[in-house]
Amino acid sequence: MAANTDFIIQEVKNQRMNKIAVKGMAKFVSTVSVALFTLVTATQALAQGDAAAGAEKITVCLACHGQDGNMSQIANVPKIGGQNADYLLKQMNDIKSGVRAAPLMTGMLNNLNDQDMADVAAYYASQAAPQGAAEPEKVALGESLYRAGNADIGVAACSACHSPNGQGLASAGYPALSGQDPAYTELQLRAFRDGVRNNDDAEVMRSIAARLNDAEIAALASYLAGLR
Repeated sequence: MAANTDFIIQEVKNQRMNKIAVKGMAKFVSTVSVALFTLVTATQALAQGDAAAGAEKITVCLACHGQDGNMSQIANVPKIGGQNADYLLKQMNDIKSGVRAAPLMTGMLNNLNDQDMADVAAYYASQAAPQGAAEPEKVALGESLYRAGNADIGVAACSACHSPNGQGLASAGYPALSGQDPAYTELQLRAFRDGVRNNDDAEVMRSIAARLNDAEIAALASYLAGLR
């Protein structure tokens, strides 16, 4: 009798967890839809950049990002070569306006106007994307989360927004992630999870990262470094 009671209690718990997961996934889909509309609308209003002109305006960027955008060895500095131009431009606008906190970028954009920033974004977007390598022991978990998500905790596949090869979705402003320095990716996921970074439209990244533990974040960051 006790065994049957324990079984029933466990089944009730499982059903509750499934309902929570389903609600989480439904909320995620709805949130992404809103964010996608917001991003596409905002992208249409951004200045159009000129990569050739941008090549003459990157002096302020060289010390940290280098000529190709991928030379940084500092965890707080992302590799930006080959990154989607609209995403880069949004981040520069957010940093310049104070919406996104980025201490290392303080004052760096003050002398760049909207067209200058669009040109710089276009220049770095035209560069080759970075390439890295994943730690073998983290690939299984990282790949599972990236390609399939985890329905048990209401996390959808990262590839749904960032594409199967990690090149992002330029038309929606979703960034490329493949080849990124894992320390930087891990830092940003933690920042989203902890609410330190909050410039994601419709809280898409915050709602996802909030459900991930440290091991899952580390595995994702490592897997993305080696994704092609």
